[in-house]
Amino acid sequence: METPQQPTGQGQLGGDPRLQPAPDYGTPGPHVQDAAANGTSPSDNPARTGPLIAIAAGAFLAVLVGGIGSARAARLLLADFFSSHGKTGLHSTAGSARDAAQSNRQRPQKEAEALLEQAVANSDGAVDQISERVDSWRGKLKWNSQIATLSTAALNSSNFRVRESGIEVELAAYGLAKTSSSVDLLERDAESPDHAHKIWALWALGAIANRGIETERVVQILTSYLHDPDEDSRRWAVEGLALVGTNSTILPLLRTMRDDPSPLVRERAACSLAESGMLTHEQRLSAIPELLNYTDDPSLDAQTRAWAFQALGDITGQRLPSDTAAWRSWYGKTVASN
Repeated sequence: METPQQPTGQGQLGGDPRLQPAPDYGTPGPHVQDAAANGTSPSDNPARTGPLIAIAAGAFLAVLVGGIGSARAARLLLADFFSSHGKTGLHSTAGSARDAAQSNRQRPQKEAEALLEQAVANSDGAVDQISERVDSWRGKLKWNSQIATLSTAALNSSNFRVRESGIEVELAAYGLAKTSSSVDLLERDAESPDHAHKIWALWALGAIANRGIETERVVQILTSYLHDPDEDSRRWAVEGLALVGTNSTILPLLRTMRDDPSPLVRERAACSLAESGMLTHEQRLSAIPELLNYTDDPSLDAQTRAWAFQALGDITGQRLPSDTAAWRSWYGKTVASN
């Protein structure tokens, strides 16, 4: 799962056009906090463009923006990256999350980066340490390439609590307080004519709603953007809904997967239902009956039906053929009967 990034240029890594650095939309940060204090929208302040970032040297950006199931591929690549990185980096010297946090009272930036890196690597105690410390980091972190890389990695973790840690650190790095006033601020920014600010606000709305702030209000805001004429805005409204992770997001995502005119937006809705985002396994299971209907809906194109089959496989862990009757039989015997 991606975090929206602000374009800062072009370029290639190793001559492979797929391995582009992730452009950094990281304009939020201190100016968001300043705007909140002054009662203005971040779009009223000059955007500060961050450096280009290459996630794991650009290697797993390709799978992050790939097809449905890309979160799983990203996790495999991330596991290799952090395994090798740990031989010479933080993991081999820190020992444990608590030791790293206590060994030398690092300034908040380094402490946040260290603990989030360890959380992604499933180091014992890192998630708890982040939960305990994240509120004290707010206003003291800078959104940089390291935070961007690690929060992206966290959001692609198979560990649900690590995903939550990624969201918490992102919000702290953005300088967004978990309050209704931040939702007001983001709602205004989502209306900004500045495209980068707009799509970042849609993402950030989902993140803050995931932490229990004005959740249903945010769902209504994001759902309204599913009808935006701009494809990119609809895509990031989908990503925001995926972050919210409540039951009320499932139907809008299903409808978007079926009805949106853009294949990209339909695919991102399918990913959000299948594996990406913050829905629980039980919530994803509830989408199965409608996904089954999509697999043999003659009004849908072949690609959308294929995404429905792939979503079924990702949700259930089953590898049945792309045959509606086989899936309905399996569902009736193993899920619906329970």
